[in-house]
Amino acid sequence: MRVAILGCGYIGLELCRQLTEAGHDVVGVRRSEGGVSAIEDAGGTAVQADVTDPDGLSAVPAVDALVFAASSGGRGAKAARRVYVDGLETVIDHFGARDDPPDRLVYTSSTGVYGDHDGEWVDETTPLHPTTDKTRVLAEAERVALETAGEAGIDGTVARFAGLYGPDRYRLERYLEGPVTEGYLNMVHRDDAAGSVAFVLTEDLVRDGVVLVVDDEPVDKWTFADWLADQCGVPAPPKQTEAERLADDSLSETVRRRIQTSKRCTNERLRSLGYAFVHSTYHSGYRDAIDAYLATE
Repeated sequence: MRVAILGCGYIGLELCRQLTEAGHDVVGVRRSEGGVSAIEDAGGTAVQADVTDPDGLSAVPAVDALVFAASSGGRGAKAARRVYVDGLETVIDHFGARDDPPDRLVYTSSTGVYGDHDGEWVDETTPLHPTTDKTRVLAEAERVALETAGEAGIDGTVARFAGLYGPDRYRLERYLEGPVTEGYLNMVHRDDAAGSVAFVLTEDLVRDGVVLVVDDEPVDKWTFADWLADQCGVPAPPKQTEAERLADDSLSETVRRRIQTSKRCTNERLRSLGYAFVHSTYHSGYRDAIDAYLATE
């Protein structure tokens, strides 16, 4: 299979590694010149281009599938719209008009599109209720990935990622030092986020559909923080209720909405498709980070 990964960053590079090791041909696309060598190190062919620039995308050779994993760099809703909506529309228009268009597209979204469900379970059939400008952009991008891609003759797949963690993104201090606000964590290790996308692509699954990419065990933040502290041999961190945290007048509206968002995401569909997790829960996924922390003490 020939795959183009548009936005070959944290997840894209790992996906590139997994696909090339399995014998597939991968083209990685990044905006920055510095990202080119990282793609090559991961085994892919590198193209420097912006997803919003059709001329730059012309350098990408013919492929069977596209993975749209571009990032807006943690900036606001305006930047997110330019990348996730405008960029995705540009990609679909460009590749869909080719003489040899790809027949499928995987768009990597976020479980943030669900909004708040007061700690209840959500799955692929749960109605979306984005509560911030940025998550509303993500929900719109999902529509583009499914509907606009379909109109162009490309089968779309939305992979909704839970909170990503892994090398360089364990953020131990955040939970060990606190204060930790109440609510649920839905997580997936980088290797399984990439592995899930590789799985649905190579097994030809979830065309014109959505799949939640999350591990087996959504966990209460206080429970997770106490477990992590115990594993690292340090005192349990201070805790905050939602009300205590929201009493901080300096919080932005976006942060307030994030604090008030609680849900538990199920991976029942991904499991039923046959995906085998590398790290089925944080107990396994955080082991390397805990061992590294203990080695420095």
